[in-house]
Amino acid sequence: MTEAPREEWRRPGPTAEQRRNDLWIGLAVTGLAVFSLTLARSAGMFLLGPPPSGPEQLFWTVAVTLPLMWRRRWPVAILLVVSVAFIAAQARSAPETQLSSGALFSALYSVGAWSSDRRLARRLRIGVIVTMFVWLGISYTAVIDQIPPGTFSDAVGPVPPVLAAMVSGVLVNGLFFGFAYFFGETSWVAARREHELREQAEELRRSQAEARERAVLGERVRIARELHDVVAHHVSVMGVQASACRRVFDRDQDKARTALTAIEQSARTAVDELRRMLGVLRTSNGADAAPPAAGGVERIGELVERARVAGLTATLGVYGDAVALPESVSQAAYRVTQEAVTNTLKHSGAGLLDVRVRYLAREVEVDVTDDGRADGRTNTQGLGLIGMRERVTAHDGDLEAGPRAGGGWRVRARFPLASAAGPRHQPGDERLRTVDGEDRA
Repeated sequence: MTEAPREEWRRPGPTAEQRRNDLWIGLAVTGLAVFSLTLARSAGMFLLGPPPSGPEQLFWTVAVTLPLMWRRRWPVAILLVVSVAFIAAQARSAPETQLSSGALFSALYSVGAWSSDRRLARRLRIGVIVTMFVWLGISYTAVIDQIPPGTFSDAVGPVPPVLAAMVSGVLVNGLFFGFAYFFGETSWVAARREHELREQAEELRRSQAEARERAVLGERVRIARELHDVVAHHVSVMGVQASACRRVFDRDQDKARTALTAIEQSARTAVDELRRMLGVLRTSNGADAAPPAAGGVERIGELVERARVAGLTATLGVYGDAVALPESVSQAAYRVTQEAVTNTLKHSGAGLLDVRVRYLAREVEVDVTDDGRADGRTNTQGLGLIGMRERVTAHDGDLEAGPRAGGGWRVRARFPLASAAGPRHQPGDERLRTVDGEDRA
């Protein structure tokens, strides 16, 4: 599959200020050319032969130099006009040649530097240069027979004098036209590179702005996820306890008091967590500072205990030999478990909750199941499920969340671990340690 060719860059036309500068420069060059013509006439410097009348000399001098006022606006047309006027002036033996040659150089340069059609610019410049050398050859042929005898009487070099004069003229003209071509091309390339640098700088600014926006969005998502995990869990526990307190308030004061105590504790924990988050937001570098870890797998037992206080029959089991987990993995496992327990309290009407942590050979797994209803927990766009998936995906893990075949709901998250971390679970060691101190096979 071939890549599409990049569109050829076209240099923008001259600015208003550049056009005004060209106007004044063209007038100045024309004035200097007229002054040079006056000096040549006064000194009798008619090197090209008998000159035409004074008005015609003035006409050809102005015709070659005055078009430079528009050299950057219409470079191709100006080169054609100047080239034709230059050859015609020499054919008519106009004595002014210094400023006229400079005007031709400037016109050649301007086509190379400013013409938007690069193919036409190359062909036109080469065509004008070839035409000038053809005219030079014609001029040499016309005057070679008119050279007076004794003109080269003082010549001492090894090269025949006529040949030496012709080669010198060709060399000077070659350098003259070569520099005009080279500097014009160099100017156009420099303008194109400047344009590319500006585009790259603008693209870099856009990329930086997008990166900042992504960072802000990521920070907002992270804060929203933390707030959701903190508030939803504790408020759910408070709601369940408040409901239990209302049902038993008149019959069993002790149970009601226990429920109110749990509500108070959950409220205080929620407030502490919110203060922690707000403290991060108030710091001067809040966008760069990550909030301290709210907890890891070592605090999963607290989640189970809260569920038990809320009235569920809750158990926690740990399989395998515990290893030191990376802080981010430990916190992610805790948050996934917290969200799963919160959903059980809020939506399921469950009576049983089973939480298991498995340390396997290359991963750690948290598995939360209950015997409640699936209603209210099947929304795949819910913030809780989205948050769990984001946390698991961030660690290249897998998440399963859905109803169980035998009834109830299951959330199972697997987090891969580095192969060099700590002692590992050995196959066959399937002892299950529960929070009640009881071991099961």
